[in-house]
Amino acid sequence: MAGLKTYRREYYLSQLRPFYEADDLIKVVTGIRRCGKSCLLLSVMDELRERGVPESNIVYLNLDRSEYRKIRDADRLERTIHEAMAGCGAGLRYLFVDEVQNVRDFEPVINAVREDGGTSIFLTGSNSYLLSGDLVTKLTGRYVEVEMFTLSYAEWLGMRRFLGLPGESAPVLFREYLTQGGFPRAVSIGDERARAMYIRDVVAQIFDKDVRTRRKVKDVALFDRVQSYFVNNYAAPTNLANVIEYLDHTEHVRIKRETLSKYLRLLEDAKILYRCPRFDLKSKRMLRGGDKFYLADTGIYTARNTDARLGYGPALENVLYTHLRAKGYQVSVGRIGRLECDFIARRDSMYWYIQVSMSVLDPAVEEREYRPFRYIRDNYPRYLFTLDPLPEQRDGIRHVNLMEFLAADGELRP
Repeated sequence: MAGLKTYRREYYLSQLRPFYEADDLIKVVTGIRRCGKSCLLLSVMDELRERGVPESNIVYLNLDRSEYRKIRDADRLERTIHEAMAGCGAGLRYLFVDEVQNVRDFEPVINAVREDGGTSIFLTGSNSYLLSGDLVTKLTGRYVEVEMFTLSYAEWLGMRRFLGLPGESAPVLFREYLTQGGFPRAVSIGDERARAMYIRDVVAQIFDKDVRTRRKVKDVALFDRVQSYFVNNYAAPTNLANVIEYLDHTEHVRIKRETLSKYLRLLEDAKILYRCPRFDLKSKRMLRGGDKFYLADTGIYTARNTDARLGYGPALENVLYTHLRAKGYQVSVGRIGRLECDFIARRDSMYWYIQVSMSVLDPAVEEREYRPFRYIRDNYPRYLFTLDPLPEQRDGIRHVNLMEFLAADGELRP
């Protein structure tokens, strides 16, 4: 575990560095359970020490540890923080509170420390509890949020090198990443069965502790049917009426639309699922219905599905979606008349049109993937991502090998 704590995820550190000394802003790191939030805080603390910050001015409270297990209310949290900071010396103090959602009504306590000044505050928590909406209302908007994902493919390869793991061929490694996902701790587990067991345990904790129990799901069996449907149908267009019909006719369970919507929101709040809405290019408006849902990590599908055969189409879409989201792009499904392109990525004033396919060596598949691009009337960049070893450029469309793009931590170009 020590190696994992010192592996530095530069992309997220670069987002936090401008605010290291900002005592007027609370730094909040959000993300699915076990995506690496705690290790990110440890990396920040290491960097502060390297900058010459004395150890006495760095206060770290991991509320998941046994010594803090009784801190469940605001008063105890306040006393613990004051006691821990009593030994701080002169200069700016740094307070790190891990898993702050374990404490009821923590927001006023943290905000009071911020109001007092002289303390740079960092928080992490499971998204099931630590939601941006709560922070907006209770922390008066005086915070910056860094959304963290599981390891990108480039980070996954970097962690393998950091741990000194043996090299494999690029296709073998990429398939392993698609199947097992990017939960950081799993990378260091050499035994394949033990690694799969760890991933299943993490996913079970997310569903059982972060969603069903804490959010007081009354009909657990029904909730399990709903989550299984969305996990097993990730990357597919979704219509709630069709889901209700499927559960009724195939699973023989009845569910009200409002209940289904509630369960879906719980899965989104916990960052298990990400909603990718549809966007109409003609009207430049979001459309209702037909949204796609992507998994926070493809390892969730493998862990929750007894038939773990890899479906390349959905998996390739999923890893590109999470890569782009982690890079700060807004991503939607594009409708072009009666056609759709897999993604429209937006950042600032730029747009990119994207198709994803395992291969376009078959002329029929090539024609299908290129067709939506012909109906786009503007001049924004267009990308076709495949696994073809020798991509061919055509009609001004950038044909890119997805595996190589992800391994290079790629960015979309203007």
